[in-house]
Amino acid sequence: MTSQEIRVAIVGAGNCASSLIQGVEYYKDADPQGRVPGLMHVVFGPYHVRDIRFVAAFDVDATKVGIDLAQAIQASENNTITIAEVPDTGVIVQRGHTLDGLGRYYRETIEESTAEPVDVVQVLKDAQVDVVICYLPVGSEQAAKFYAQCAIDAGCAFVNALPVFIASDPAWAAKFEAAGLPIVGDDIKSQVGATITHRVMAKLFEDRGVILDRTYQLNVGGNMDFKN
Repeated sequence: MTSQEIRVAIVGAGNCASSLIQGVEYYKDADPQGRVPGLMHVVFGPYHVRDIRFVAAFDVDATKVGIDLAQAIQASENNTITIAEVPDTGVIVQRGHTLDGLGRYYRETIEESTAEPVDVVQVLKDAQVDVVICYLPVGSEQAAKFYAQCAIDAGCAFVNALPVFIASDPAWAAKFEAAGLPIVGDDIKSQVGATITHRVMAKLFEDRGVILDRTYQLNVGGNMDFKN
């Protein structure tokens, strides 16, 4: 492509996707020379935050499928803090493939779309997607791997935002390498959540000469992941 835009497809229009989409809107005019709270990099290589363009989205929630992505990130059980009003994107959320993406408690909370799942690979090709970001609920191993294969088949990079071993699985890493495609993952930490706080504290103990025999963390569930 001749432009610098990064064309992105979202798999799972939940709270995490909402934060990303709102963040791109919020930081689109950020000064690359200034200190911008909340961002590690305003410019990454030749790309500014504003160069991220959402061009496709998939979900299985009946209240999200068939509406604009900007509306879908405010629908159903989504309850993340609003930091920016996202205008209509022109991207209609399409019916994805469920597989193991809806656990028992999920099904008790939302209504699964009755629409026919789309041909994901064809949608990715038609939208000229560069990067697929997988925001499926934790535990969606079959579904995450399905979308990873779709990304390979469509010639897209893949960001795995959930703790399913894909990027860290040598077999999957080899698949992406053979296809000449980047893969990033597995899992994405909150900006200042339990995982990064736990890790920093463990390093602090080490730096101060304390030997840790064992450690664990407790997470307070704030999104639908904890229903899966």
